[in-house]
Amino acid sequence: MPAESQIPIASQSLSRRFAVRLALFYAAIFGLTGCQLPFFPVWLKAVGIDAAWIGIISAVPALTRFTVLPVVTGLAERHAAVRGAMIATAFATTLGFAVIGTQHLPVAVFVAYVLTSAVWTPTIPLTDAYALRGVVQLGLDYGPVRLWGSAAFIIGALGCGWLAGLIAAEHLIWIIVAAAALGALIGLGLQPLDARKTKTPTEHGTAASLRGPAFLAIIVTAALIQGSHSVYYVFGSITWQLAGLDSLTIAVLWAIGVVAEIVVFALSPRFALQPSTLVMLGGLGAVARWLITAQEPPVAILAVVQLAHGLSFGLTQVGTMGLMVRHVPLPVVTRAQGYLAASSGIVSSGASIVSGLIYTRYGLGAYYAMAAMALAGALIMWAARRSLQAHPQSAGSGG
Repeated sequence: MPAESQIPIASQSLSRRFAVRLALFYAAIFGLTGCQLPFFPVWLKAVGIDAAWIGIISAVPALTRFTVLPVVTGLAERHAAVRGAMIATAFATTLGFAVIGTQHLPVAVFVAYVLTSAVWTPTIPLTDAYALRGVVQLGLDYGPVRLWGSAAFIIGALGCGWLAGLIAAEHLIWIIVAAAALGALIGLGLQPLDARKTKTPTEHGTAASLRGPAFLAIIVTAALIQGSHSVYYVFGSITWQLAGLDSLTIAVLWAIGVVAEIVVFALSPRFALQPSTLVMLGGLGAVARWLITAQEPPVAILAVVQLAHGLSFGLTQVGTMGLMVRHVPLPVVTRAQGYLAASSGIVSSGASIVSGLIYTRYGLGAYYAMAAMALAGALIMWAARRSLQAHPQSAGSGG
């Protein structure tokens, strides 16, 4: 990334202001996720929605990732309105969650959540696109800005957990609404960027790499291992609540996982292993994590197990991005990321629905199905590892 010293002093002030405002927006949108992800299922249960419906409703954001999301981001790009779309989706998300809060019937909540997710899930990809424009135009470093999002997720989870101990569970939705509203207001301060158009590079047949078995192995493996988190995301807080844990303890458990994830991301430049090996280790870490979690361990052991999130999510993500860099030519890397998001959305949404059905009948036994998913992903990567290591392709190649 361009260093700040490489740009004029007058531009450095503009760059810093842009970075601070963008960091605040990242913090707001991930802080919202920190509130929503652990406690939205708890609210659903509190208003009388059963486990099967909770699984179906929780699958909605994953579904929008491969349906509505590409349409919204494509329109924003085509009309050079990324910043405007960020602000619009943030305000629409606030309105959507407020409407959800007035509904208690499963079908009504489902419909409202579909509409809300349609405008909510594109916000992070839009923000990443806006950030990358800042990297090019203002000489920003992306990493230090983006890390505020991960930190805010922890703050959001802890803050919501603390508040959840003070109010009835059926009112948790209004904390989520407040977090969304904060993000919308912060979005108004985002600085406009020069809407300069760039030419699309010629692909020279590089799209063929997206049809090969190596790329297919990458996206299927990532989808299976990351999709294995479905029971944890949907029913983790509910299970811990039924086990007698208070809301703050639940929030701390979530935070432990995210801290482990941040540490892995921070240390990733020092990793010497092949990306395919990192993915396999991430998958095996997920298998061990879900098998132990299925035993309903005491909170002390559970806290240690939560550190495995750095493997199951963090190491898998780092390895997957390393594989994308090595095996996807730059002219088609955006399309490749879209395929990755779509495959992850399909698997995650299906796993959320199935996990609801399994959890209704077998409770924590649903984690065994997630362990099987993660193992399948690790085995696919093991089978493809030699091909991936033997035929790396520079991401900068044009084919």
